Amino acid sequence: MPTLAKDIEVEMTFLRPEEGGRSTPCYTGYRPQFYYDGIDSDAIHTYIDTEVVNPGQTVRAYLTFFVPDYHLGKVKENMEFFVREGSRTVAKGRVIKILELEKSAAEALKRKAQKPA
Repeated sequence: MPTLAKDIEVEMTFLRPEEGGRSTPCYTGYRPQFYYDGIDSDAIHTYIDTEVVNPGQTVRAYLTFFVPDYHLGKVKENMEFFVREGSRTVAKGRVIKILELEKSAAEALKRKAQKPA
């Protein structure tokens, strides 16, 4: 498996089941939606210092966007967001740092330009 880009670093708190969150843990590689400004976008989670996150736990993670060019200039440091599974919010978080998003977006745009029409 290729190394995933670290588009952004975030801190997230997963909701407990009684708050409407998950009743089971999440693992590195989890692929929920990153939700902000009314938009759901898929992102892969890579948890920092752990492989497993339980409901109620706060964790730092790197997120890798499926369509990084869409988020360039929209995702900002200290921006709040939600993690969703469909329409259900399972975590809330804050962007700590923009890392490789610009590079990922440039590579995505290059791939799109090379695709035959």
